Amino acid sequence: MDHLSFALTSDGSKTLFNEQVGENYHSRHGALQESKHVFLNSGLCFYLEKETEKKASVLEVGFGTGLNFLVTADHCLKNEISLNYTGIEAYPLNQEMIAETGYQEYVSEELWNSFLNNYSVALNRNTEISSACSLRIAHKKLLDFRSEELFDVIYFDAFAAVHQPEMWNPESLNHICKFLKPGGVFVTYAITGDLKRTMKSLGFSIEKAPGAAGKREMLRAVKL
Repeated sequence: MDHLSFALTSDGSKTLFNEQVGENYHSRHGALQESKHVFLNSGLCFYLEKETEKKASVLEVGFGTGLNFLVTADHCLKNEISLNYTGIEAYPLNQEMIAETGYQEYVSEELWNSFLNNYSVALNRNTEISSACSLRIAHKKLLDFRSEELFDVIYFDAFAAVHQPEMWNPESLNHICKFLKPGGVFVTYAITGDLKRTMKSLGFSIEKAPGAAGKREMLRAVKL
């Protein structure tokens, strides 16, 4: 993985720079704050506010370093929320690189150790991270992903459209949104006219939500 190198972001947390793609895995304005703002708070917490049961299933496009999972799982474990988490990642990192992220500083020691020890096992197999948290990392490209399960929340964390336009086209968005339940929430850090039009055409109610540091707005959409 010589094309990958660690970089420090503005909030002190690390991200990875992918030389082949020409982009970072997370915002240089702060990897941790972006993960919490865009995905945990604007996605999962927004969904749970309107639910009575303390459980949720999350599907992430672009599992990457696992930061979004760790932040989400830590929140759920602290608040006694049962979490079923599936990440899609065409090019998973090796366990050694995951260990170098330094993300153990942001979650409980128990969660970090369980995640790290079970990371390789979770590739393509549902794995218990704790009694109330399961993880599966689907080692597939987006259009090859299949699931009989429908999810409550989609974290769409692909590289930006300027670098990976195929991830943001109507075919890809239509495919992944088939796995979201009615009433489910789709969140991403980006917001463009093309993205808004596509999500509307797929039967979503969309809104411009406040963006993370460095971005004025982001997209949140609810499946009607």
